[in-house]
Amino acid sequence: MYVCSCFGVTEQQIKQHAENGACTPRQIASACKAGTDCGSCVRRIQALLGRGACPRRELADQGGPALPDLEEAAA
Repeated sequence: MYVCSCFGVTEQQIKQHAENGACTPRQIASACKAGTDCGSCVRRIQALLGRGACPRRELADQGGPALPDLEEAAA
């Protein structure tokens, strides 16, 4: 199923990017442009990210090395 019709990004692609470490809508946008045109898919992307386990979050929860968050680095 398509999540971002502007760029033809599917739900499976969003999940794959999340498994590869993209844990925020901004990181998903950097990976595949989803959410950067009309923006109507951003809430769907947020919902998908909220449901799945993010490897980066699991590392942080276990006291492992924290990877930099692009949103925090930009602030």
